[in-house]
Amino acid sequence: MEAIANRKIDAEPGGGQDWIEQQLAAPKLPDARLEKRLRSLLEQLVKGVGPSIPFACQDWAAAKAAYRFFSNSRVSEEQILAGHFLATRERILRTEELFWVVHDTAEFRYKREDIRN
Repeated sequence: MEAIANRKIDAEPGGGQDWIEQQLAAPKLPDARLEKRLRSLLEQLVKGVGPSIPFACQDWAAAKAAYRFFSNSRVSEEQILAGHFLATRERILRTEELFWVVHDTAEFRYKREDIRN
């Protein structure tokens, strides 16, 4: 991970293709097909920031492919997020201003109450 942390990202933060390039600067997945799939997923998710995977992917086949990608044992959360962490680190290092780190600690419970009793 140290080699990844020392790589530089030159693109300015933003959206769309520049953002995707920033996020993919560090991840090196074990297979070129997996890297291509990650790029495709990011392109879909950028267009639909905020909604669920099925909504962002727009059809069941694409959503199923996304879930299959995320459950692939050859792909780790660390690999997927490495570029994001690097891009965030670079943005922080380029600023001299105060910045906020917002962290949501909310917990959700999706349990139905049994109304039959």
